[in-house]
Amino acid sequence: MKTLFKFFAIFSLLAILALTLAAPAQAFDGRTGETIIIKADEVINDDVYVSANTFTLEGTIKGDLVVVGSVITINGTVEGDLIAAGQSVVINGAVGDDARIAGAILQLGDKAKIGDDLVSAGASLEAKDGSSVGGELVVGAGQALLAGDVTGDVLAGTGSLDLRGQFGGDVKAEVGDPNQDAGGPPFSMFIPNNEVSVPTVTPGLTIAEGAKIKGNFEYTQTKDIQIPANAIGGKVTRSMPVVDPTVAEVQPTPTEAAITWTLDLFRAIATLVIFGLLLGWLAPAFVKTLMEKAQTKTAASLGWGIVAYAAFFFVILVILVTMVVGGLFFGALTLGKVSATIIWVGSLAIFALAVGFVLATAFVTKILVAWLGGKLILNRVSPTMAENKFAPLVLGAVILAILMALPYVGWVFSLFAVFIGLGAMWMWGSELLKSQKDEQVVVAQ
Repeated sequence: MKTLFKFFAIFSLLAILALTLAAPAQAFDGRTGETIIIKADEVINDDVYVSANTFTLEGTIKGDLVVVGSVITINGTVEGDLIAAGQSVVINGAVGDDARIAGAILQLGDKAKIGDDLVSAGASLEAKDGSSVGGELVVGAGQALLAGDVTGDVLAGTGSLDLRGQFGGDVKAEVGDPNQDAGGPPFSMFIPNNEVSVPTVTPGLTIAEGAKIKGNFEYTQTKDIQIPANAIGGKVTRSMPVVDPTVAEVQPTPTEAAITWTLDLFRAIATLVIFGLLLGWLAPAFVKTLMEKAQTKTAASLGWGIVAYAAFFFVILVILVTMVVGGLFFGALTLGKVSATIIWVGSLAIFALAVGFVLATAFVTKILVAWLGGKLILNRVSPTMAENKFAPLVLGAVILAILMALPYVGWVFSLFAVFIGLGAMWMWGSELLKSQKDEQVVVAQ
């Protein structure tokens, strides 16, 4: 996770630096809307700035392209630089200079051509066989599958990395524990996108037969890997992950482990009960409404919860890009106060969203599921106790805390509770907005 944040920071700094050093364009083409398509016969001689839910480039842009959206597809040609951020970014065409892309799903198709460097940050990066990067490749991602060709060096920080292509320079990779995700669900489960395929990359580092690294190969991982014969042209170096020397890893005795597990369990139960009682006292109607939605629309709550979880990170990404692009754009127009306002408002929005998301996922969602679970159980055993103000919450908190503390599978119950709770909150918010709009329409009539 530290590596992912490190490379995401690299991406952000490089993007900001590139925008800062770029000379202000004399003219640019700005487009915004739900769906933006630049057709195959369209040639644009200016830089292009796009904000859209779905963006597709089929034609040619002779300048730079900066695009923010949900689904971004580059089938045509960008003769300058490409800066793209969205839920999915797919490049099937050509980028004449550098490409800087960020998003959940990043993909270079089998005909993708990047003229110079590629800097990417996201959940999954796939460079298909036939794709090429003319300069260096920097990737920070949860997983990466590199089957295309890279002329220059490769710098990778990923949880899982699969090298299958031809690499003309040195390769330096810092990769996660190969056993960390063993037995877990496929990576694509956590990326809600049905339009772009997501590969399944084996945890850890893999070099496939036929891969070729002409330079040196340096990797950081807890275990040695099998390297095919003649795959590395230069020197191979493996480093162990850096461990904080101030934190000595001491294996607890079974008794100590049992005591720690029990204390953690009691802390979790106490936290759920205390914050649950506080929430029920401050907003009883809110809690009751959410429980009704989670109980009557469980499947819908689960589905909308996954959407809400992904939407949070996408909104944060959009705000960050808006701050960078908006701040630099108005700064270039010598409107410094407008730039400062955009940055401050964006920073406050990110802070508010982060605080709300942490409170919702750490407390509200689990309190909701615990309360509802306890109520459903008591309804079958003692309906009178089910109507008690405290008993359902206490019983549900105990059961949920035990489930979340189970080894190996506890995270599944925790994630399930978060998704159910977020989905109920999402539906509640959607209905509230709809009712307010209906009231406004009635008043206007």
